[in-house]
Amino acid sequence: MSSAATTATDVVPERAPGPAERAASRPRAARIRAALGRHRSDLAVSLLFVLLAGWLTQGLWPNPGTRTLALNPADQALYEWFLAIDARALLGDFGLLSDGLNAPAGVNLMTNTSVIALGIVLAPVTLLLGAPVTFALLAAANVAGTAIAWYLLFTRVLRARRLAAGLGAGLCGFGPGMVSQTNSHLHMTAQWLVPVIVWLVVRLLRAADPRRLAASAAPGGVVRFGADRRRMVSSAVGLAVTVSAQVFIGEEVLFLAAVTLLIMAVTCVVVDRELARRALPGFAGGMALATGLASLVLAYPLWFQFAGPQGVADGVFNPLHFSADLHSWWAISPLSLGGTESAAALTTGPAEYNTFLGWPLLLVTVGCTVWLGRRRRMVATACVVAAVVMAALSLGPALVLGGTRTGVPGPYALLAGLPVVDGALPMRFALAVLPLVGTLLVLAVDRALRGTGRARRLVPAAVGAALLPLLPTPLPTVERPPLPEFVTGGHWRACVEPGGVLVPVPLPSPKDPWPMRWAAADPAFGLPEGFFIGPYGRRGTAAFGTYPRPTSRLLAEVAKRGDRPVIGPEQRQQAARDVDFWNASCVALTDGTPHANSLRIVLEQLYGPATRIADAWTWRV
Repeated sequence: MSSAATTATDVVPERAPGPAERAASRPRAARIRAALGRHRSDLAVSLLFVLLAGWLTQGLWPNPGTRTLALNPADQALYEWFLAIDARALLGDFGLLSDGLNAPAGVNLMTNTSVIALGIVLAPVTLLLGAPVTFALLAAANVAGTAIAWYLLFTRVLRARRLAAGLGAGLCGFGPGMVSQTNSHLHMTAQWLVPVIVWLVVRLLRAADPRRLAASAAPGGVVRFGADRRRMVSSAVGLAVTVSAQVFIGEEVLFLAAVTLLIMAVTCVVVDRELARRALPGFAGGMALATGLASLVLAYPLWFQFAGPQGVADGVFNPLHFSADLHSWWAISPLSLGGTESAAALTTGPAEYNTFLGWPLLLVTVGCTVWLGRRRRMVATACVVAAVVMAALSLGPALVLGGTRTGVPGPYALLAGLPVVDGALPMRFALAVLPLVGTLLVLAVDRALRGTGRARRLVPAAVGAALLPLLPTPLPTVERPPLPEFVTGGHWRACVEPGGVLVPVPLPSPKDPWPMRWAAADPAFGLPEGFFIGPYGRRGTAAFGTYPRPTSRLLAEVAKRGDRPVIGPEQRQQAARDVDFWNASCVALTDGTPHANSLRIVLEQLYGPATRIADAWTWRV
């Protein structure tokens, strides 16, 4: 040998050219034509997903400022406020504790699902066109982006045919759970970074596998270990960056992805112990590097979330209430083409149709899994095990069947009360099943397309037929009440300085968050109380909203019933104490408020004569 440094372990036997080498050997013009053809196909699939997202959210267009999602308008008001507050970062006015709500204590944005990263990235849109436009864009972009990201993962990592990848990615982006969560849950539908996380984990595993290194040896037979060490480091750094970004988009999605990948990793170790023996040391080192780098970025924000001002360390939802009905798995969502309204009784609301895959898809998935046999054994087995575990966890602490609580403990009972886990809704574990089922369908359809005989047509046709009833129908929308001229025209500045506190009547609350849209339209002033997650439950546990002040409760009752309570010195003194507590400058009652005449009379008895500004009665306090 020419060098004593070259050993037997550095050399691999001569092998046939791989696909990349065969492609490189073709004439340059042919390679360019082939690449353009591939990109045209990918762009066509991506455009199809964008059109489907537009079809789903068509009710919000062409003027999102006049429309709202009919099935969950309260959460839309909350997210529009989040987006408006996030956009202030572009003006240098942003912090993890916002006094835009719940004056004077404020709201912890890390404790709430405030989609900080999305709000900052789209801040120019919000500042120029308004938070409703940004909301509508994200509602469509999240589902389309998620489908496109999974499509790219299936075609690039699994090397699947485009038809197979398109069918699977369509389920990942537009499955029943994703469509229902599009009813205002932007943090749950922003899943387009999950395929990136999966790709980086797979890339890290491949770089850590010595056998993989030998199979990808450089020309001449010498393995370039340095190049793969660089790949391990770049994968770990990329993973740290992507995970950190996902934390500021939606932590619950990251949690579900992490649990799913952990289950799949354990399954892979059991199925292929030789791979684990070869790759585990390097893979563990890369994951440790990624964890360390992400910790440097996330240490303070996570501390702020759990232990900072207005932070909470527990979940706000009751796992018993948010448990998936076992019957819902073979039902079809009312928001799907083949669904019926009767299926709505199997879940807690229209934003949580997470399990409704339908019996045709369940049967076809089982059939495809059996038909795959030992093909792609490790990937298919890991997907099946993870899907079964996540589906079982979605059933919650006690099984529910057809709306009846059976008293039979569910697997989630083993996790109930654990930190972090306690903040996740059990039924949302089912959202992780969508990409797992989608991957199994991709493997089966791809195998069929690469083969011959009846399976080449039968398998894609069966998968397509099973997916057809799940095609989404447009989300219902309704007209939203117009914002008062008092807010949109900036007339509020006549009674409260920028940065001050304005009291709308009635005050915003979890049951009626509509006045929060005042602050979403112009977040230069703060509001008392509101709809958010804060430490106002028993012993400082998580709760929606804060304790309403006595004057707030009084005005809410008048707005609800139109009654005029007797106002005496005690009520006037309490009203003065309440505005002092809020540090408020102005109370405002706008035209069009329910029982506005009764409210104005009561407010004049509490605060004296009113001043008319634009379409509002105001009281300087």
